[in-house]
Amino acid sequence: MKRLSSLFHRLDDIAVALQPLFALAIRLYLFRVFFLSGLTKLRSWDSTLYLFSNEYHVPVLPPAVAAVMGAGGELIFPVLLLVGLQPRFAAAGLFIVNLVAVLSYPGLEPVMIKDHILWAVLIAYLFFHGAGRWSLQAFLRRGKVMGGVQQHRA
Repeated sequence: MKRLSSLFHRLDDIAVALQPLFALAIRLYLFRVFFLSGLTKLRSWDSTLYLFSNEYHVPVLPPAVAAVMGAGGELIFPVLLLVGLQPRFAAAGLFIVNLVAVLSYPGLEPVMIKDHILWAVLIAYLFFHGAGRWSLQAFLRRGKVMGGVQQHRA
């Protein structure tokens, strides 16, 4: 029984040690998916406006506003996630962008919906667990703690 307990503790230690790498991999993946989509919208703005006017049915917002907000969200939130700056805010924003994409486009095929569900789960992971130790947010927090310790000693 003791050997089994020791094995579980080692596995737990490994999982904890790999968490920053896992969070970074998720951030890189989500950055690529959403940022490239945002760049596509910018590269072909006339097509983007056409799609938001005729294909995507974003509730309440005029198509041009929805297009700007969609492209902006796909360009800004992934960058924040990638570097790990305000990651929970960025994850919440990206979650909304993803949700609006699913709700506003009735022509999504089931395989495409599965992609959006995967992205939503990964975004939720970052929202609830944070960006990890390898993030700008964690670096800034460490700096505040270290700065506070140095000031307290002085």
